[in-house]
Amino acid sequence: MVVTGNPTTSYIFMHRIILTLLTVCLCASVAIAQSTEQSKYYRTTTFEIPEDIVLEAGGLDFLPNGELAVSTRRGDIYRVTHPFSADPAKESEFEPFASGLHEVLGIAARDGWLYATQRCEISRLKDEDGDGRADLFETVAVPWEINGDYHEYAFGSKFDKDGYIWAPLCLTGSFSSQVPFRGWCFRISADGEVIPTVSGIRSPGGIGINAHGDVFYTDNQGPWNGTCGLKHLEAGKFMGHPGGNRWYDLAPNMGPEPKAPESGSRFHLEAEKIPEYLPAAVLFPYDKMGKSASGVELDRSGGKFGPFADQMLVGDQSHSTVMRVFMEKINGRYQGVCFPFLEGIASGTLPLLMSDSGSLFVGGTNRGWGSRGSAPYSLERIEWTGETPFEIEEMRAQPDGFELEFTMAYDAKSAMSPDSYQLTTYTYIYQSSYGSPEVDHTEPKITRIEKINDKTVRLTIDGLQKGHVHELHSPGVRSATGEKLWHDVAYYTLNQIPKK
Repeated sequence: MVVTGNPTTSYIFMHRIILTLLTVCLCASVAIAQSTEQSKYYRTTTFEIPEDIVLEAGGLDFLPNGELAVSTRRGDIYRVTHPFSADPAKESEFEPFASGLHEVLGIAARDGWLYATQRCEISRLKDEDGDGRADLFETVAVPWEINGDYHEYAFGSKFDKDGYIWAPLCLTGSFSSQVPFRGWCFRISADGEVIPTVSGIRSPGGIGINAHGDVFYTDNQGPWNGTCGLKHLEAGKFMGHPGGNRWYDLAPNMGPEPKAPESGSRFHLEAEKIPEYLPAAVLFPYDKMGKSASGVELDRSGGKFGPFADQMLVGDQSHSTVMRVFMEKINGRYQGVCFPFLEGIASGTLPLLMSDSGSLFVGGTNRGWGSRGSAPYSLERIEWTGETPFEIEEMRAQPDGFELEFTMAYDAKSAMSPDSYQLTTYTYIYQSSYGSPEVDHTEPKITRIEKINDKTVRLTIDGLQKGHVHELHSPGVRSATGEKLWHDVAYYTLNQIPKK
């Protein structure tokens, strides 16, 4: 390389190039190290997608015969044979099931039908003659309108315990509601009953149901959303973006339109003023945990996927990761903590599907969005190796601090030392402009550490902050056998402080 011009400028230019190359090399080394450590606990099997198929997975579910159904953003649905094969490259095939649909971002098998949430409607498909392809297509419901905008996504859940699919709708352009019910969530029954259920949605990325049957979706950073979050869809509630509230007259079951939030305020302060407003149960600090929260799934494996049974798994499309979420109800409201978990998804993480046997299927796409995973689309299966990582399994709020439960016994000297932990808090501006920086930082003090049992400690904290993310780093903690934490950071969203 030859650099000409002012010597000082040339030196600075070369210096920046060298620093950039060193940073890239360092990041690559860290990524390799993390990938190696992850493979100790979780192994990934990659499906080979035929060259003539553009998969761009948008939805996943199992068919009655055990095959895996995969819907795509391009409107196709495929059957993947032998999805649990040890060598899917040799045994699994991608067979067409349906085509000509419109951006299917949710599928659910029920009573011989495959229900599909399209951009424009809820449909159901059936293979009546048994040839492996759908030959009966029916419209179940068309409860919302579209304006033709690229961002007018419609995500669909599995059926809930009462027999409804939940479908959250993205705003027009992800900023405003130009036609009825953009920015709302509907419940739709198998026979077409339609119920407007929740308002205030901005830009969903996925939807799932927890172990108690309650429904959650991910909403993404933007206007009235300082960062991405996991939100509880409770009937009659308002999720925070007022753009779609103009349609309350079309939904008399929802009652009157909520009071408009004050731009520039804070989430927890507005929740005290607006009874219908339900802030995110868990916030995902921007860039620290990802930039585009996506699929939501329950670890229903009963321990076959590791020590995190009944916790929620949440994807991030931009970072090509899967996060882990533990939630609890405090003062009648869900809140909880997110942890880094799985990384290195081949494309941008979108739908997630957990089998009862403990296999996590992950679909990926980066079309139009970009992602750390460089493949344009992907389908992977992730399984636990049987080796338990040393992790914070649960972080539970207390009136004066937090309880940390680890996945295995800890070393008492390290776990009981205040020097092993660092705690900071912050929140985000609740505002009409796009996103928010972290604001209102504090540094609470850990004043006492109490041993509850060999796997649990209680941190007494002076300075808990209602409405803040509590970012806890625990780099000094070791297991009883001397292991470091696989992931030593946790982000707890303290919407409510437990009563004493």
